[in-house]
Amino acid sequence: MTEKLKDEEWAQDIWYRGKVTRRRIVGWGGGAIGAIMLAPAPWRAAFGAAKPYKIGSEQPLSGAGAAGGKTALVGLQMAVDRINHMGGIMGRPIELVIADDESKPDVARRKTQKMVEEDNIDVHVGGFLSNICLACMPVWEEAKIVNMISVCLDTTLTTSKCNRYSFRVHDYAPAQAVAFSPMLAKMGKKWHLAYADYSWGQSTRDAYADEIKKNGGEVVGTTGIPLGTADMTPFLSKISGNFDGLFGIFFGKDGVTIGNQAYDLGLTKKYKWAGDGAICESVNLPALGNKIDGFVAINRYIPIFQGALDTPYHHRFFDEAKKRLAEIDRSGPLPDRYVQSNYEAMNALKHGMEMSSFATREDTMKLIEALEGLEMKLSDDFPQGDKTLRKADHQAFLNEFLYTVNGGQFHLLEMVPKEKTVVLPACKFPAA
Repeated sequence: MTEKLKDEEWAQDIWYRGKVTRRRIVGWGGGAIGAIMLAPAPWRAAFGAAKPYKIGSEQPLSGAGAAGGKTALVGLQMAVDRINHMGGIMGRPIELVIADDESKPDVARRKTQKMVEEDNIDVHVGGFLSNICLACMPVWEEAKIVNMISVCLDTTLTTSKCNRYSFRVHDYAPAQAVAFSPMLAKMGKKWHLAYADYSWGQSTRDAYADEIKKNGGEVVGTTGIPLGTADMTPFLSKISGNFDGLFGIFFGKDGVTIGNQAYDLGLTKKYKWAGDGAICESVNLPALGNKIDGFVAINRYIPIFQGALDTPYHHRFFDEAKKRLAEIDRSGPLPDRYVQSNYEAMNALKHGMEMSSFATREDTMKLIEALEGLEMKLSDDFPQGDKTLRKADHQAFLNEFLYTVNGGQFHLLEMVPKEKTVVLPACKFPAA
C-alpha cells in the first residue's frame, strides 16, 4: 500500500479538502515524501466508481536536483489536473503516486521498486537526473511497465541502454548538437567544453565534440566539474590558451555557479560563451544578473512569445504554468523546460493509452505499440510544437530554439525544425 502520509496534518488538504495541491507537494522536502497518491476528493465524486489509473512519478524533490524536480512536478500535476477535469482517460481518473528519489540512485531504485510491488502503479512518468534514470530503467523493464522519461537527457537512454519499455518524448544531446553546431562553427573554430561530470554531462560532451568536428571545428580541451561544486574556480582557472569559444554543459545551481564564476575570472569576456540552455533557465536568471549577458544557448523550450512559440496554445500553457509556479515561489519564475517536458510527457502517455484502450499492466505491449511512431501535433497537449516519437529507439525529435540572453531576457535567434535535428538510431532492443 501507499505510505500513510495522508494521515498527517499537513496532507489533509490533498485528500479531504480537494484543494489544488501545487504548494503542498512541490514545497515538501525529502523527509515528507515517500510515495503519496494525489486525487482531490471532488474529482473522486465526479468519476463515481471508476477505477483510477495509478501513474507513478519518481522525481528529485530534495538533494542536488530538487530545484528542477519541483518545477517538473508542477508540469506533471498541471497535465493530470487538465486530463481529470476533461473526464480522465476513457472515463477513468488519474491518481499520481509520487516518490522523492532524494537525487540518489540507490534511493530511487528502492522507491521505484516499491511503486511497482506495493503501490501497483500502471505506468510511470518521470525521471530527472540521468544517473537515476539509468539506475531505474531495469526496474521498469523487469516489471513490464511503460516508463515515460520526462527530463533525463543522457544519450545512452535511447542508444546503448535502450529497452522496449522506456520512451523519451523530449530531445537528447545528439539532436541538440546537430541543431546547434552549425551556429557554433560560425562563432569560432576552436572550442573548450566544460561539463557536469556525470552521465548526462559526459554524453553531451561527446555529442558536441563529434558535431563540432563534423562542422570543421576542433575541441581543444575539456573540463569536467563534479555535480554540486560550490567553488568551480580551481577548475575554471586552469582553462586558458588560444581558442575561440567556451561551451558549458550544466544545470540548476551549477549553471548559476559557472555563469557567475566564469564571468568573474574573465573567461566569458576572453572567449565566445555558449552552452546548454539549462545554464540560464528562467529560474536562474535573477542569480546570474548581467553576468550571463551575451550567452548563446540552445533549448527545446524558452518562455517567450516569439516565432513558433507565439501561439494560442503556448499562451495558455504559459499563463497556467506561471500561475502555479508563483504559488510555490514568490519570485514568480517563468516556466522552464522541466515544466514543459513533464506536461507533454503525460499528454503523450494519455494519447497512447487511449489509442491502445489501455486498462491494466496486462495491456503494456499494446500501449508500447501505440506509442511507437506517435506523431504529436502542436496543440493544447503539445504547446512546444510538433514531435515525432521514433519507433526504432523510442526517441522523440522536436523543434530546437537557439537564442541569446541580454538584460535578463531571452532573444530568439533561430528555430531549427525537428526534421533538421534527426540523427540515425543507435538502439538494438533486447529480444522479448
